[in-house]
Amino acid sequence: QVQLVESGGGFVQAGGSLRLACAVSGGTFSSYAMGWFRQAPGKEREFVAATRWTTYYADSVKGRFTISRDNTKKTVYLQMDSLKPEESGIYYCAASERVRTIVAGTSYDKWGQGSQVTVSS
Repeated sequence: QVQLVESGGGFVQAGGSLRLACAVSGGTFSSYAMGWFRQAPGKEREFVAATRWTTYYADSVKGRFTISRDNTKKTVYLQMDSLKPEESGIYYCAASERVRTIVAGTSYDKWGQGSQVTVSS
């Protein structure tokens, strides 16, 4: 059974940085497309970043967020710099072996429990 466990969320002031990690157990990590999504209260889940053979970013985070993966540690990371208050929410990592549209949450069949990120103004 494949499990995804996020860590690294927390509280930070606007302009600050956080690094999220998502550790994957089970399955073949190196074959997975890995994505990060976030959901703010009262809003729909939105794509943040993804990686498989290359990296993908939402326009709103380009230049500030960096997704990376370590296949030996079976972990994907999201480095978030210059955070904004409107980026507060629960951040989820997701995995899939077969991804039709890497930026779409519906393409992923494995999800972590989420990690809370709060950015104060």
